[in-house]
Formats: sequence, C-alpha cells, structure tokens
Amino acid sequence: MTSAATLDADDAYPFAEPFRSPQGSPIRELFKYLGRPGMISFAGGYPSKDLFDRQGFGRALEAAYQADPAACLQYGDTAGVPALRRSLARLMAGRGVRCETDDVIVTTGSQQGFDLLLRTLIAPGDTALIEQPAYSAAIQALRLAGANILTVRTDAHGIDVDALRAQLDALPAATRPKLLYTVPTFANPTGATMPQARREALARLAAERRFVLVEDDPYGELRFSGTPVPPILALAATIPEARDWIVYLGSLSKIVAPGVRIGWALAPAAIARRMIVAKQTSDLCTAPLAQEAVRHYLDSGRLAEHLGTIVDAYRKRCEALLNALRNFVPDEIEFAAPEGGMFVWARLAGGRDASETVKRAIEQNVMYVPGAAFFVRDADASSLRLSFAAPTEAEVFEGVLRLAKALQSR
Repeated sequence: MTSAATLDADDAYPFAEPFRSPQGSPIRELFKYLGRPGMISFAGGYPSKDLFDRQGFGRALEAAYQADPAACLQYGDTAGVPALRRSLARLMAGRGVRCETDDVIVTTGSQQGFDLLLRTLIAPGDTALIEQPAYSAAIQALRLAGANILTVRTDAHGIDVDALRAQLDALPAATRPKLLYTVPTFANPTGATMPQARREALARLAAERRFVLVEDDPYGELRFSGTPVPPILALAATIPEARDWIVYLGSLSKIVAPGVRIGWALAPAAIARRMIVAKQTSDLCTAPLAQEAVRHYLDSGRLAEHLGTIVDAYRKRCEALLNALRNFVPDEIEFAAPEGGMFVWARLAGGRDASETVKRAIEQNVMYVPGAAFFVRDADASSLRLSFAAPTEAEVFEGVLRLAKALQSR
C-alpha cells in the first residue's frame, strides 16, 4: 500500500499543468498573523467591519425571507434573480450606464465574473494584458488560466495609453492580446484614477485593436475628494464601436459587505451568453437567499445613506494615515495620496526591501502588503500597499508609530 507520505508529494497525482506548482495568494499568506493579540493590519483590502450596515441589511434579509421563503431556499436562475438584476440595472443607471435587466449577470463576487470571462476567452498560451502593478487575484487568475501575460505601463494616472499603443504596434500578430484588465478608478494597489481623456482613448484603442477591455470597478463609489470620472462603459455610450469590446465587473463587497458575495457583469451579448454557460458548470446559480436580501436592501434606498457613512469614515482614515506618514516617517516612506478607494501606494526610501521590512513590522504587531505581490515580473522591491479601510483612526496612528519602530530596527 502506498504510504500517506508518498501521497503528500506534489508528483503523486496527475494535476493539470497550472496546478502542478500553483502560487497561492501572497496576501492571504499574511492573514495567519491577524489573530495575534493587538495586531494592527494595513494589509488586507477589507472594508471596516465596524461600518457594516448591520441593522439595514438585517432588515432586508428578514424582509426577503418573509416575502418568499421558497424563492430564498430554492435554486435560482443562473444569470441571477430577475428582481435583483432590475435593481442592479438601476444602480448602473446612477453610474451613467444604460442597460436592461437581461444585460446583467449576477455573480458570486466580481472575481467570479473575471474567472468566467477567462474561461470563455483564454486558452493556454493566449495573450492577455494587465496593468502593472495590478490586483494580485487578477494576476493569479490569469496565471491559472495559462495566459501569456504581458504587462502594461502605468503612472500616477493609471494606464499610459500612448505607451500601450506603441507596445501593441511592436507585438507580432501571433501574440495579439485577447483582453486587457484594469481597475481604472482608485486602482488596487496604487489608488490611481484614470482621467476621462485616457478612458476614452483606451476604449477607442480596444475597439480598434479588437481586444476585450475588462473594467473592474469595485471602488468607484468610494470617492472622498476630487472630481468624479464616469466608468469607461458609461463613456462608451459616445463611442459606439467601443461598447462591443468592454466587459464591466461590479461588486457590492466594498460598499455593502463582502460576506454577501454579490457581484455582477455587463458584457456584449455573445460574451455574456458564454459566461452564463460557464457559470452553469461552476455554481449553477449565485445563492438566491443572498440575492433576494441584496435586492430588498437596494430597493429600500439604504445604500445611498450607507455610502455617505463609509465614504466619510474612509476620508478621515485616509487623512489620518497620510498625516501619520508625514509626521512619523517623513524620510523613510514616499507615497501618493488617493482621492478615494481603500489604498495608499508607497515606497521605502533608499531602495529598502519591503518584503524584508515587513518581517520586522510583524514583530512590532503591524503589517502591510509588500508591493511585489502586485507585479507579474520586474517587481519594485521597495514598494508596499497600505490599506486604511479596516483600522480606526487611533489604530492608524499607532500602526504607523509601530511601522516607524520597525524601520528603525535595521
């Protein structure tokens, strides 16, 4: 009989190629430290648990169940509960995007939407573009799909469209990209927001070069300063040829609660139809109980009030973090101030390695995410991401004081 030790070996089973030596999330590897007493975390991109609208969502959950218990407990439509899809279409109208109920696909978080899209578009070896630095789970999804990942240059305002055009001009026909992934509003990890002119240019370029532009928009409602910029999909209304090349991914994780696991996708009809087929073999349907509760919550009008609460809180926490960095580590950390979202992108001065420094930070009971987690290749080892969403203002100041001690303990 084969021993248990042998079966634990990586080569004991006939794994599919992407899973023979898979890379787990470097961010989630840090979560084992969250249980430490007194740990202050700038690491996870988690919304603050203290800001959940527990009362409002509790009422919505109760109302949904009382209205139709059977609908909450039975299987549902793969594309989503029609009433929720109508509510999400109204939400999108508020963002400047006109769509019909049938255009909306409800997903189990926006990450599932991206996964379904990759299943329909990307075969091993196909080329995909992604901004760099980029959301680490999107990088991981592309790697597991077997994509040939090419990175796109960014600056303080997101993707450099002129540089992208030159990059595409230089690519051989055999490596023509099928898609490009971007978080254009309060990007994860950089917090950058792409100006309207760049958005329009990027939409036109996608139509011209015929690649699918994936607009991931989980943070767009979290603006606390500056002038709002419409989603790329909204701008595409004036660029008719571009609408057929944009897939929009939305999520309630950052503005309602991640535990409800509700996201949605808007895609051209031919793509949407295939995403629904892929979803049929994935989870059959997103949990109807969660969908019905979210529908009641959205229709109650509570979201607008709740957004005001969390945006105000995040503005104060972001200001607290920026002030603490200026006061306690002015010469050790360089950073860019965001206009919204949940993140501050920073660099350690003098080329110090953020992956090494985080070890000393954890000893001081504070942690962040080293920036290397957000690079496909050629990582900036001195970069780091600080999330101000979860800690309180008092914890923010204490956390930066601890970070200062870690930086002093070379």
